[in-house]
Amino acid sequence: MMILIKRKVQRLVGVSAVLLYLTACSEQSTNLANDTQQHVQSNHQQQLFALKQVSLSASPFLHAQQTNVRYLQALHPDQLLAPYLREAGIEPKAASYDNWESSGLDGHIGGHYLSALSLAWAATGDEQLKQRLDYMLHELARAQQANGGYLGGIPEGQAMWQQIQQGEIKADLFSLNERWVPLYNIDKVFHGLRDAYLIAGSEQAKQMLFNLGEWFLNLTANLSDEQIQQMLYSEYGGLNEVFADMSNISGDKRYLVMARQFSQRSIIAPLLKDQDQLTGLHANTQIPKIIGMLKVADASDDEVWQQGADFFWQTVTKERSVAIGGNSVREHFHDKNDFTAMVEDVEGPETCNTYNMMKLSKLLFLKTGDTEYLDYYERATYNHILSSQHPEHGGLVYFTSMRPGHYRTYSSVQDSMWCCVGSGIENHSKYGELIYSHSDNNLWVNLFIPSTLNWHQQGLAVTQQSQFPDANEVSLTINRLADKPMGELQLHIRKPLWLQAELHFKLNGKAITATAKEGYYRIKHHWQDGDKLSFSLQPKLYTEQLPDGQNYYAVLYGPVVMATKVQAFANEQLDFVADNSRMGHIAAGPTCPPEALPIMLSEPAQFIAGLTRKPNSELAFYSDSNVAIAKQGIGHTQRTELIPFFRLHDSRYQVYWPQQSKAEFAQFMADAKATEQVTEQLRQLTVDHITPGEQQPEVEHDFKGEATRAGVNNGHHWRDATGWFEYQLSNPEGAANALRIRYFNGDVNRHFTITINGEKLASVNLTAADQHDEFYTIDYPLTEAMRNAKQLTLRFSAEQDSVAGGIYGIRLIKLQ
Repeated sequence: MMILIKRKVQRLVGVSAVLLYLTACSEQSTNLANDTQQHVQSNHQQQLFALKQVSLSASPFLHAQQTNVRYLQALHPDQLLAPYLREAGIEPKAASYDNWESSGLDGHIGGHYLSALSLAWAATGDEQLKQRLDYMLHELARAQQANGGYLGGIPEGQAMWQQIQQGEIKADLFSLNERWVPLYNIDKVFHGLRDAYLIAGSEQAKQMLFNLGEWFLNLTANLSDEQIQQMLYSEYGGLNEVFADMSNISGDKRYLVMARQFSQRSIIAPLLKDQDQLTGLHANTQIPKIIGMLKVADASDDEVWQQGADFFWQTVTKERSVAIGGNSVREHFHDKNDFTAMVEDVEGPETCNTYNMMKLSKLLFLKTGDTEYLDYYERATYNHILSSQHPEHGGLVYFTSMRPGHYRTYSSVQDSMWCCVGSGIENHSKYGELIYSHSDNNLWVNLFIPSTLNWHQQGLAVTQQSQFPDANEVSLTINRLADKPMGELQLHIRKPLWLQAELHFKLNGKAITATAKEGYYRIKHHWQDGDKLSFSLQPKLYTEQLPDGQNYYAVLYGPVVMATKVQAFANEQLDFVADNSRMGHIAAGPTCPPEALPIMLSEPAQFIAGLTRKPNSELAFYSDSNVAIAKQGIGHTQRTELIPFFRLHDSRYQVYWPQQSKAEFAQFMADAKATEQVTEQLRQLTVDHITPGEQQPEVEHDFKGEATRAGVNNGHHWRDATGWFEYQLSNPEGAANALRIRYFNGDVNRHFTITINGEKLASVNLTAADQHDEFYTIDYPLTEAMRNAKQLTLRFSAEQDSVAGGIYGIRLIKLQ
């Protein structure tokens, strides 16, 4: 891998990917485009087209784009604006949305909405979207003016920022000065204003962006690098990315200095040594940092940081991702050598992660021209991003479970305000961004998505016709836009990794020769108006094993993951659309019992050989053999259908197939049932539970603390304190009668007190070095007063000169 990385670094030409991004997004700014061109070297460095130059044609991608526009139009701007106006002392025109928009992360969707409107307007030309964007900016400008340059919806944000300006910094993983990730929140505003300028061409947005930038420069002017790094312990989104962009837009190097300051050293340092220390870290917190790391490196020609960003991409996509292109369980990177949690936990890959990994992939592709970044980008586009939107009501998915037999929950447009809604409303307007790229008279066709490119700079249009993956034929028709000769143009057609045979080309029906080089087929021709180039893709049908080598396999047709529906229980009714609860994004219904799952009862190659293509217009396969479902018996034959995962909705599903031989099948099912029984017994015992150190459980349980820290020990999250920390537990039916705490046997000579609602539950002296198990639990019986309380304030307080914890798990239980 090191040789590969070094080769890529040698190919880096010092051209800022930020500047390439500006070129692609800001045709409305002539001066900016001219400045960008001065940096482009004469080695055919690829650039993107502006999004408005690429129009999608009939396909699942166009359908998703149109569905997303309806979702954007259903959102109420005045409700999204309410937190900003409130914090500026201006009476809002409507009440704020509920859910995450009124529980501490107020205003985060508003920043995404600016980006989403900008992207959707650029992609569709729908003037109603532009009018909404202009209205949002007008109202936000009122709030910003009243706030002296600051713009945000963070509850009582001004008081918090004043504390930080004075050097009073209290940072935890997902809080800063007792606010829910305020740097992450304001990052969305920065990005929204940037996109409204670069993509939608709003000069007002540009002015607002730099007004906010000046405010932030002043806020941090007297903070030391150490104090800024202290702040970065809390999730901060991609502030380093947007500051690097602002430096390139304005030429003001103060923003580049700040971009480097807001790059977290503790995350970057291992990457510079090609060390993967990601296990246990909150996944989506890290990915935007690396996007910013790469942009800082670009702007300052820092090849070491460029290499570190690429190393991150390599390890995440090749060692930490599943077939759909997603990564992480319960939002965190698990041990890359053990994917058990991926197929057992219901909280699988988070859509925000893939949204950001695709951004990083795009930048790395533009820098290197290496199609391995496109292979990942394409895989993630088809299987995670496209599948994350409901094709009818447009609801968006947070967790895409890889547990066989589970399901997904979709957002409700008026009730769900999760982070994956914010990124999700951007996702489905970007399908045209990387279909084509160009330099001089070279045109690269990167993705096989039906579309028309308007390349007015060259006076021509290119229309791509395809029904892939349902059909394999692709054609490119070139037409003249202006009354002038078309001239010579080099076409570069991507050669995907998933092809099972070389492509053969015909020009106007006659075979021609193409040169295969560096991941593309090159065709050089003096094109005429109406010329048509055609070819047929030949995707492989194959399996892909779970990355850690366990016997779980996904089935793919080219880049497309195939999945099958699963029925766990007869006449089951599941809620596929979320309510407005804090954790409504989790598909929290019953898990599928192992005896209801289809099992791949053969070697993977034999299974693939036994699949038959369904004879209709849409891609589907079926199997009449090599499949067993335990509850039906090993000899039972049942036709099992596999369809593209992006078409499978409102159902339990299976992406990863458990694989066993007939001889192993009985023992496999016995083990699976035993594991499921233990899990179900624990679930029945549990009234409420927390994993300390993980974002969602701590936010959900109103975490507070003083002199506390959190971390990961061999994949297990923990929290301790030399002061105290507390949570709110719920016991609504008064059923709980004990508290179960999980400890680590390496924590010894630690003395602390556990209290509930101010009453002492236990004085703890950890002397667990003689415990046989590395991690162990102790049950503490609740007093009568504790049992009768519906809300329990659980606090861990360190004794003098000692430590409370580490606490590795908290479970409120009902023992028999």
